[in-house]
Formats: sequence, structure tokens, C-alpha cells
Amino acid sequence: MDRIERLTAWVKEVSANPDFELSVASADASFRRYFRVCDANGMSRIVMDAPPEHEDCRPFVKVARLFGEAGAHVPEIFAENVEEGFLLLSDLGNTTYLSALNEGNAASLYADALGALAAIQKASRPGVLPEYSREVLMRELELFPVWYVGRHKGQSLSEAETASLYEVFERIVEVNLAEPKVFVHRDFHSRNLMLTPDRNPGVLDFQDALYGPLTYDLVSLFKDAYIRWDEELTIDWLVRYWEVARDLGLPVREDFAEFHRDYEFMGAQRHLKVLGIFARLCHRDGKQAYLKDMPLVLSYLRKTVERYRELRPLAKLLDRLDPVERVEGFTF
Repeated sequence: MDRIERLTAWVKEVSANPDFELSVASADASFRRYFRVCDANGMSRIVMDAPPEHEDCRPFVKVARLFGEAGAHVPEIFAENVEEGFLLLSDLGNTTYLSALNEGNAASLYADALGALAAIQKASRPGVLPEYSREVLMRELELFPVWYVGRHKGQSLSEAETASLYEVFERIVEVNLAEPKVFVHRDFHSRNLMLTPDRNPGVLDFQDALYGPLTYDLVSLFKDAYIRWDEELTIDWLVRYWEVARDLGLPVREDFAEFHRDYEFMGAQRHLKVLGIFARLCHRDGKQAYLKDMPLVLSYLRKTVERYRELRPLAKLLDRLDPVERVEGFTF
């Protein structure tokens, strides 16, 4: 019996109505797949297929309950078979923020998203989720020289360039680790937020959540790899978040300039990681569609490294790897 047959048989076992149709709902950047289960009564559910040799369902189950208790609109889990990697979930629809966002509704939708994020952050406490540790941050950064520089660009770094790059990595991680800590979704962006009637967006793809830097999910949301907004607009949204977060008692910096510096350095870490991941998805996994999203991520990274003297060695490397007109702007 192949995997789809096993999945179908399991859904029949756990469903109230065993007469249903199974159709592909989506796939993500991992080995997980999602199918929509529609029965004769029009009831719709989602079944997650996470092959246990590649994925572990238990973090999804744990974080779903944790974020759900905080007030986030996550999928309800109706049945689970973590040994085989099957979960039967509520269906949050098929309208992602990415498909719904436009200039007319962006402010409203992002306000809703920030409300959901603040609820998750407000529930944060240490010792519940794994730490977003120095080792994890550095391991993510190392995807950049291995997969983006070496595999995607086909370039080798000199000893001087390697030393310089790792000095930048150390400075980025130093700033990241000094941030106040909260629950971190890690992919809180337009593809993982679903439009809902009650203005509490559906939140997906949270199984890799950690306890770490407060600005990480803000970077995911406002410096989204899949949709571009004017920087002035995102700074305005960031200020609004910072003001509300202070009122809610979230552990944001008292000084907005320091908070923004944290956000920028967190962005540098995430964008270096994402460039490495997109390169790996293309060259290892054959998912070439992610290449079209690299230029936006690279533009975010360039703007940041041009602004901060501590990150300038990385700007020099990017100029060699991807020669373009230098980004003009302020240096701090």
C-alpha cells in the first residue's frame, strides 16, 4: 500500500463520514503535503501528510495547542497519527494574505496580523519551546556561504572574505541574542496567514516555532520574501506595533531607534538564511520557483548592509557576487 492509500484509509477510519473526495490543497518547502477532504455533506477538512522519516508531527501538535490557547486562529486538530505522520485538521480556507493583499486593504490586514502576533508574544514564557540559540542562528547563517555562494553562485570565498564574513555573522548574532525573547513563529508572512471572516487571521506553518528574538516575526511579516511594500510604509507599521506592544507590556525596547536596529540586524540574519534556503530548495530539491523570489530578499539585505558600518564587509561581498548599482542611503 503506497502512502496516499494509507492516508486515505486512515482518513476513512477517523472521519464521521467515510464518503469523501481527496484533493491536493498545498505543499510547502519541506516534505509535508496537505490534502483537502470534502465529504458528501459539504464538510471540508485538511489532512497533513508528513512522512515520519523526514518530518515529525509532534512539534506541530504542541505549537498548535500553545498558540491556540494564546488566542491565535490555528487549525483545530480532530485526529492525529504521529507515528505515520497524519493529522486531520480544520480547514482555514484557501485565501492567503498573499492572494488578498492590496494597497487598499494592507493596513487593515496587517493590523489584524499584528493582533494575532501580539497575542502569541504575550503568552510567551521560557522553557516551553526550544531556544533560538546561538548555534541555531549561526547554523542558519552558514546556509548562505554553502548554498547561495558556493552552490548557486558557483563562487569560492578567499580566506580574507571568509574571515570577514564570519566577523559579520558574529556581530549579527550578538545583536540577535541581546534582544528580548518571545515565542517566535519563524515564518509569519503572507503565505502562512489566511483571510478569515472574523479578522483573526488563520495562522499556518508554525511547527518550527522557537523562543527567541522579538523582532524576528516582524521581519518575516514586513520584509516578506513574496510581496514588496515601500519601506516608509513598513516603518510606519513597525512604529504602530511598537507603540501598541509597549501598552500591552510586551518586552520591546524603550527606545524606538534601538528597537529598529534590532529589527534590521534580525532582517540581515533572516535574509542570509533565506537566500541559502531558496538556493537549497532549487539545487537540492528541484524547486526552481523559489529563484524568482531571491531578488527581493537580496534587495532587503543590500539596503541593510549598506546602512551599518559593521555590516559593510558583507556589502562588499554582495557587490562581487551580484554586481549592481550600490544602494544609496544613510550609514549608521
